[in-house]
Amino acid sequence: MRPTIRTLGRTVFAGATVLAVACATGVASSEPGGTGSSSGSAIVSTASDTVGVGPEMSAYLAAFAFSLANPDAAPPGSNDWNCKPSAEHPRPVVLVHGTWLNTYDSFSFLSPQVARAGFCVFAFNFGRETPLGGGGFGAILPGRYGVGPMEDSAKQLGQFVDRVLAATGAPAVDVIAHSQGGPVTTQFMKFDGGQGKVRKVITFGATTHGTSLLGLASLGRFITNLGLDILGFYQPLIGQSNTQQVVGSAFYAKLNADGDTVPGVDYTAVGTTHDEISNPYDWTFLTPGPDATVENVTLQQGCPEDVSDHLTIMYSPRAASIALHALDPAAHPNLVCTFNPWVIGGSGHI
Repeated sequence: MRPTIRTLGRTVFAGATVLAVACATGVASSEPGGTGSSSGSAIVSTASDTVGVGPEMSAYLAAFAFSLANPDAAPPGSNDWNCKPSAEHPRPVVLVHGTWLNTYDSFSFLSPQVARAGFCVFAFNFGRETPLGGGGFGAILPGRYGVGPMEDSAKQLGQFVDRVLAATGAPAVDVIAHSQGGPVTTQFMKFDGGQGKVRKVITFGATTHGTSLLGLASLGRFITNLGLDILGFYQPLIGQSNTQQVVGSAFYAKLNADGDTVPGVDYTAVGTTHDEISNPYDWTFLTPGPDATVENVTLQQGCPEDVSDHLTIMYSPRAASIALHALDPAAHPNLVCTFNPWVIGGSGHI
């Protein structure tokens, strides 16, 4: 189901009963009429290298707790700048985190598995901004990155990919992206020189077409489009990238104007039916355009016991097996199916 006028109407109706909550919390926000870009503004977010390496984790809550004290830690298995891709795995893998997250708490479970499978893995933190600079309330906590305009984050991703290509000598990279990392990667490939530099894109819970946020965000969009700028009022609270990710934003109108995909790229888009952030969950899926392949995967298909949500999908053994299969189907032909609980993740193991 794509974000059409009909589906937007449904989600607006679903959110109408919680208008008071939307107004009070500011979660139903979007950029007020503009693109949300830093273009023309003195505010520009930044990216940063990781510092040190954190431990391998099996649950998101544990990784989040560690990242509060170590917000710039690298996920284990990543950022060996002496790593040279093998003939079997000629492309390094770049990890792209989401909003109000960082590369460690997003990938401390998946990164070491990809590295052990024989890939060179690289990760960084992007979209860094202060609360007053436009990062919103989430930037108060350590390690809450991905809060700047997605156009800026895409440029930062491009700079990082160029560094990885130069260090490894590889012709292109593969990308594993979570949440906002999906549209940031697309923005890079379409508008910032990334076409030809990325061969495979594997996304989890990507906000590819925006989110209704269970109807709340759609309701905020609807009210703003009527002329009451409720969304612009709350942007200082939730940050620029969050406002851009509401369904119907100018950012997505430009991003997807010529289709979902880029020629020459193989896509695997994974969504979970229990996603409370990127929803309806099938808005994360893609329609293939010319010279692109797409595999849209519902996490629960064939494995209903995996009840991963938006964050814990990155700590799902099944999700990890999907990523490995997409990177190297011959070496990883089978998908894992285990119980993975909502919120906790990691099969319940901290």
